[in-house]
Amino acid sequence: MAEPGRRGGKEDSAARAEALYADAFVWDAHAGFESWPTTDLRNLAIWKDAGVDFLSVNVGYDVQRWTDTVRVLAAFRRWFEASEDFVLAGSVSDVRAARSAGRMAVAFDLEGMNALDGDLDLLHLVHALGVRQILFAYNRNNLAGGGCHDEDAGLTDFGRAAVHEMNDLGILVDCSHCGYRTTMDAMELSCAPVIFSHSNPRALRDHERNIRDEQATACAATGGVIGVNGIGLFLGEDDIRTEALADHVEYLLDLVGPDHVGIGLDYFFEAEVDASFQDALAGNEDYWPREQYPGRAIRCAAPSQLGELTALLLARGRSEAEVRAVLGGNFLRVAGEVWG
Repeated sequence: MAEPGRRGGKEDSAARAEALYADAFVWDAHAGFESWPTTDLRNLAIWKDAGVDFLSVNVGYDVQRWTDTVRVLAAFRRWFEASEDFVLAGSVSDVRAARSAGRMAVAFDLEGMNALDGDLDLLHLVHALGVRQILFAYNRNNLAGGGCHDEDAGLTDFGRAAVHEMNDLGILVDCSHCGYRTTMDAMELSCAPVIFSHSNPRALRDHERNIRDEQATACAATGGVIGVNGIGLFLGEDDIRTEALADHVEYLLDLVGPDHVGIGLDYFFEAEVDASFQDALAGNEDYWPREQYPGRAIRCAAPSQLGELTALLLARGRSEAEVRAVLGGNFLRVAGEVWG
């Protein structure tokens, strides 16, 4: 039994983890819910109630039309303008100010460049409307590059031009969902840190959506961050335990070091995911090949598990500085370098 006045035992460990989590900056690099003008954004309380300070919210992906993205941006911006609890942030100073005011900061991301319709002017437009993170291709090849479930030929001329424009504008270059060659091209070309917003190590789970060690180390070499994904299919055999999440975090910590690992849960609103995902599957099964998604259903670790992840990483011997970096410090740093 621990002596009075001294820290020790399970209660002290739990208190230490709880205090660290409450004080740490928590950054979730990607939300996985389907985005439509009718999406109920009140569900963002799931993240805020879990202590998340910043969330990147998807406003379009390659399965949708580029005009859908414009409509989503219009609807979401209007909602955030009226919100008292959430704020649309364009810079790290905005993110910090939101936290000081007790609000959760949000910025937008795009999963694939079909939303740009081959026009770099649209890249400038979506940046002006709040997009701060874009990946090239969602699972399948497109006008910008290769997807992870396709024959990857690397970045196209349009994809290369987009990298330069994103660097100039201050948009995070994201390689999640992309093919191996496309990611390596992007990391070689970008003059700013590159991220994998929500990707797991393939060494622990051999799935095409996960990334190889070489991709992770190349990302770290740019100064970037790999966000560990909470999807059970990418963690293991439909495994959404916090222990599985911690295993992937620790693998990356050992591989690339504590400055290059973060969180990108890809969490969705459970009440609606079955219907929306099944609707998407019905007409676009090539985006989710049956051999890669055999159960045709998806589960994800929840934002409420991040406090438990904090305690688990500390119990496994990770330092408080390492845990703070993973929870959000690393993505906060990279956003500061790219967004300004």
